[in-house]
Amino acid sequence: MDTRTASLDDAAAMSQVLREIIAHTGRERPNDEAFVTQQYIANPASIRCTVAIDNEGVVLGFQLLIRAEVGNRYDVPAGWGIIGTHISPRAHRQGVGSALFRSSRDAAEQVGMEKIDAYIGADNPSGLRYYEAMGFQTYRSPEGIVQKVYTVQ
Repeated sequence: MDTRTASLDDAAAMSQVLREIIAHTGRERPNDEAFVTQQYIANPASIRCTVAIDNEGVVLGFQLLIRAEVGNRYDVPAGWGIIGTHISPRAHRQGVGSALFRSSRDAAEQVGMEKIDAYIGADNPSGLRYYEAMGFQTYRSPEGIVQKVYTVQ
């Protein structure tokens, strides 16, 4: 497995990862290529969008790190990072999440970011466990959500 910055050529494979997650969890979310391109690959607030790929170049998952802007929908302090992680169920427990987070953490360090927020559904136990394993700690819990923070430096 390897990681690299996502490119426009990855949109279809990233969209497929989202569809696999929907099939596995039943949680509906936008997943078409246009959404992936706008939200993840070409997001103007992006610090880094990383894909994890297997030895054949198949995308196993991806992670986006953006800089929070004033008035963002997650109510995260401006300047913090906001992270989102999407890993195909076929790639669970293979170190994909750890590899993705190493890339995002490195990007956060490079831009001098101090904190990263993860906004997780309270009904997503695997997501909660993942972020805890990466060193995130709960700092607030709006209804149905758990927000965790990671201190970069």
